Amino acid sequence: MKSGINSEQLEPFQPANTIKNTTKFTFIDLFSGIGGFRIPLEELGGICLGYSEIDKEAIKVYKNNFIRDINADEPYLGDITNLDKLPFQIDIIVGGVPCQPWSIAGKLKGLKDPRGQLWNDVFRVIKSNQPKAFIFENVKGLTEPRNKLSLEYILDNLTSSGYVVKYQVLNSYDFGLPQDRDRIFIVGIRNDINNSWGFTFPQPVNKHEKLYDVIPDIQRTDFYKKKFSPTVLFIDGKIPGARGRFQKLDELNDFFLFSDVRDGHTTIHSWDLIETTPREKQICQTILKNRRRKIYGDKDGNPLSIEILQALIPQLNIEDINILIEKSILRFVENKGYEFVNSKISSGIKGISKIYLPHADAIGTLTATGTRDYLATISLECDEPKIYKQKFIQEIYLLKKYRPLTAKDYAILQGFPANFQIAHNENKAKHQFGNAVSVPVIYHLAKSLLKIISK
Repeated sequence: MKSGINSEQLEPFQPANTIKNTTKFTFIDLFSGIGGFRIPLEELGGICLGYSEIDKEAIKVYKNNFIRDINADEPYLGDITNLDKLPFQIDIIVGGVPCQPWSIAGKLKGLKDPRGQLWNDVFRVIKSNQPKAFIFENVKGLTEPRNKLSLEYILDNLTSSGYVVKYQVLNSYDFGLPQDRDRIFIVGIRNDINNSWGFTFPQPVNKHEKLYDVIPDIQRTDFYKKKFSPTVLFIDGKIPGARGRFQKLDELNDFFLFSDVRDGHTTIHSWDLIETTPREKQICQTILKNRRRKIYGDKDGNPLSIEILQALIPQLNIEDINILIEKSILRFVENKGYEFVNSKISSGIKGISKIYLPHADAIGTLTATGTRDYLATISLECDEPKIYKQKFIQEIYLLKKYRPLTAKDYAILQGFPANFQIAHNENKAKHQFGNAVSVPVIYHLAKSLLKIISK
């Protein structure tokens, strides 16, 4: 495949021909996956001298896209644990070091995880080959306080290998993709290179596309989103602290969260989706409001006993609770009390965590383990917050005007070119794209790096 960023999808990232023709450098692709690093580096004039990956399915996709024609003799470097001094000089080493040890989707074992220990292999390869520079990617979790010592260990080892090392968290949305994806990028420049301290991370690009701009089969809209006072959008006018970047304080959310353990103007509860009486809704809302109160326990979501519930809800009978159990909204936890059946945000309700509207600025982070996020195929215009949720249920949810994300959607949302040949198995392809780096982020990051090392 002639790698290239699809100009129709990612126009801002199409490099000028002068850059591609005049900038020549070599690189090796560690933990190469399916080639998310390689595509933008080749666009910038890079020549790959070899790749390292152990996932057989990822290697198939990589070879199908890159190891053909003029690249047919490019060496497969094998497992990084067996790499040391290479038989050629290289300018840049890149790689997405396995992130599960620091990911909230993993077991958070850090450097105790065998995959976390692969950093020691990275240090060895860097020390032995002394490239001009390197770029490594990992999950944002590596920057969190619980992983402070691990990050310091990584930075210290890279620095002591003879490099000026800097790191920063970059979000894919800031580089033109409608995906909220934070990743840490660790960049090093050999300290004998002129102005090695002068590297700066790229600034966000001045273009943002909505989901309907890149996903082909969902409705495009041009309606104006009405502004509201927080006293209208939030209960008692109190703005929740844990709000995401794409939840504006004065606009209706452009996604709907399916959860019985959270609340908000676009939160869908199980009691919203089936027939329930005002009394049953009152019971559910009371449990929702009190389940996290410290007076009832230290857990982030405590089962509430019948005695507590009767104190909170006048004239509550056990029969009222049993009806909600029959409707699979509540369940009894032995010796503790009652809690919601749908008690995990990640699980959502009936297999749905979120449904994003076509005009959403960004979808949530794509992951290798998959998401329970869906796309509405039609938009929803509403000027009345009190009926927004019901309108969504009637016009989109009940009429099934939504669909799951496909592997092709993943490719688009990660910035891969339209002619990229993906794995035949849908789930494997989504797994691979969820593990990949966002192509435009690497393009802009590498472009900034080349300004230093190409002088």
